[in-house]
Order: sequence, then structure tokens, then C-alpha cells
Amino acid sequence: MKNFKLLITICCLLAISIVSAQKVKHDGKQYKVKKGDIYLDGTNVTDIITNSDKKNILEKAKDKKEEEDKVDKAEKKEKKAKKKEKKAENKVKKAEREVEKHEKAVSNLSKSEDKLDTAQKKFDKLKRKGKLSPDDEEKWLEKIEKLKEKIRKNKKKVKKS
Repeated sequence: MKNFKLLITICCLLAISIVSAQKVKHDGKQYKVKKGDIYLDGTNVTDIITNSDKKNILEKAKDKKEEEDKVDKAEKKEKKAKKKEKKAENKVKKAEREVEKHEKAVSNLSKSEDKLDTAQKKFDKLKRKGKLSPDDEEKWLEKIEKLKEKIRKNKKKVKKS
């Protein structure tokens, strides 16, 4: 919907800028005013018409031009407001992503700590019961060390986010 409105606005601005001549109705006839000259059906009638008619037509053209300029300014303001709104939305989205990233890092840290705690308890239990061979004990110690390293990395990620 926003893109559609923006497209219509741009098309209107383009059409207005292309048609620089002002069309003015006066006494039931359609005149075109272009750079101070008045045209009727493509022929220059600036010198032919009376001064009062010329004055009225030029005044109407000036009023119409001012009105179009006001519309252009309003459209530009609207466009700027939309840009600011979009920027604000992007900032909000970025902040939300940062929050999600932080929450995920905290979650990963918590999971890593739980895994380490579980592995440490299981290692201690097996060691107490004497069910660990020297090779198994070495493997368990390596596993626990890897989990500790993972926790260190996750703590860094939490601090960064």
C-alpha cells in the first residue's frame, strides 16, 4: 500500500513537471499559458486578446501554478515523513534483532553450563565407582575441557551482545 502511494506520488510529480504550460479556462475557452505567452489551440494570441483578458488569464495561471507548488511541497513533506518513519522502523527492527541475538547467546550459555554440569556429575560418579579406565578418564577430561571452552566462548558472545 505504501509503495503504491509512493508510486502515484512520483507519477503525479513527473506529470506536473513534464507539463510546464498552464491550462486556464476563460470565457469558455481553454488557453495555455507558457512563459508569459498565451496560446489558444496552439496559436499565440497574446497580442490579439485584450489587456484585461490577458491580465485575468495570467492571474489565473499564476494562481494555478502556486496551487500546484503547494501540492508539490506537501508531497515532498509527506515523502520526507515516510522516509523518517521507515528509518525509525529499521532502527526498531535492528534493536529487536540485537535483543534476539543477546537472548540466544544467553540461552546458549545456559545450555552449555547445564551440559558441563551434567558431564561433570557423571564423570565424578563414574570415578567414585571406579568404572573409568585411564583412557576413559582422559576422554572425559577432554570432553569437560571442551565444554569449559565452549562456555568461555559463549560468555564472550553474551558480553558482545
